[in-house]
Amino acid sequence: MKGSIGDPQRIAHILEAIEEIEGYIKGVNYATFLDKSIIRFATIKQLEIIGEAANHISKELQLSTPDISWREIISLRNFLVHEYFGVDEIIIWQIITVDIPHLKEKLNNITF
Repeated sequence: MKGSIGDPQRIAHILEAIEEIEGYIKGVNYATFLDKSIIRFATIKQLEIIGEAANHISKELQLSTPDISWREIISLRNFLVHEYFGVDEIIIWQIITVDIPHLKEKLNNITF
């Protein structure tokens, strides 16, 4: 049931999506990322999952983790879903190669 999923499970979902992204881009450079639409689309789907899970993180946890840009994560999800035609691949590449590793580290430091 949707209501029974708590913050620990949502964080686990985000970390699973991050691991999926890491698997998709392992050994992949930007040129290959651009060339392989299946990698791009799979990565974008995982970013949507991350944003959806982040949207259901409790306000208490969001407030206790100000170093995580929850609002930006959620906004990215909304953009990817609703403005799919305006996705800039270089920004996605930056997110998955720079921002996502930092997010993973921060999430792994959360204790419940």
